[in-house]
Amino acid sequence: MNAAKKVNKNITDEKQEIRPGQSIELLKELHILTADGRMNQDSRRKLKQVYHLYQFIEPLLKEVIAERGAVQLVDHGAGKSYLGFILYDLFFKTLRAGSHIFGIERRDELVDKSQELARRLHFPGMSFLDLTVADSIIAPSSQLPERVDVVTALHACDTATDDAIRFALAKRARFIVLVPCCQAEVATVLRRNKGTALAQNVLSEIWRHPLHTREFASLATNVLRCLQLEAHGYQVSVTELVGWEHSMKNELIIAADRNLPRQRATERLRELLGTLGLDEMSQRFFAAVD
Repeated sequence: MNAAKKVNKNITDEKQEIRPGQSIELLKELHILTADGRMNQDSRRKLKQVYHLYQFIEPLLKEVIAERGAVQLVDHGAGKSYLGFILYDLFFKTLRAGSHIFGIERRDELVDKSQELARRLHFPGMSFLDLTVADSIIAPSSQLPERVDVVTALHACDTATDDAIRFALAKRARFIVLVPCCQAEVATVLRRNKGTALAQNVLSEIWRHPLHTREFASLATNVLRCLQLEAHGYQVSVTELVGWEHSMKNELIIAADRNLPRQRATERLRELLGTLGLDEMSQRFFAAVD
C-alpha cells in the first residue's frame, strides 16, 4: 500500500470511529480532531471514553424526556466540558426548547472559553457558570433551575465528586452519573488514625502500608458514596466505564431516584465509618441524610 492510500485509509478509519451526526467542527474545537480531521491516540482514547459513557447516559435522558418532555442536566466540575458539548451535540440539539445543559466550573477561564465555544457553534441550550457548590445549591432560578433531572461529574478531582453528590441530593436529581477521580481526604484520615486502628482492628492491615492506604482509600471512598446515595433512597449500580487499557480511573456510579427504603443503608454507612475509624467524616457523608 502506497503512502497516499495508507493516509486515506487512516482517515477513513478515523471517520468510522465518529458517531453519525457528530459535529466535526466541534471535535476540532475540542482538539479531538486536528485541523485536517486527523486523530491521535490520546484523542482516540478520550473520544472512546466519552462515547462509552454516552451509551449509559442516553437511556436516562430518554427516560426523563418520556416523563417530562424536557431535560435539565448539570455537569459539575465540567472542566473543558468535553462531556457536556458531546451530549448536547448528540442528543440535546434536536430537542425542543426547554431542555438545557449547565456546566459548573470554578476556573473562570474555562467557563469563558466554553461560553464562547457554545456561541460559536450555535448551541443555545448550554450555559456555563463559575459557582461554588454551596452557591450552586442556592443559585436563583435565573441561573439554575430549581429542579434538575440529571447531574454528571466526569473525573471531577479530589472532593469535586462529593460536591456533585451534595448538589444532586439538594436538587433531588432524578439520575446521578459519576466517574470518580482521585480523592485524598479518606486516605489522609486513614493515615492519621492508622496507629490506633492497628491496635483495635485487624482489618486495618488492609491499609497499613502506604501504597495500600492510597488504593484502599479510593475504594472505600466510593463505597461510602454509594451507601450515602442509597441512604437517600437511590438505586445504585457500579460498573466499569472502559477497559483498564484506557484509564485507571474507570469506575462508573449511576444512581436513580427510586425512593427505596433508607434505614439499612443509613445504618451500614454509620457502621462502616466507625469500623474504618472515619467517624470524623460523618458530617460529609451524613449531611442532608433524611
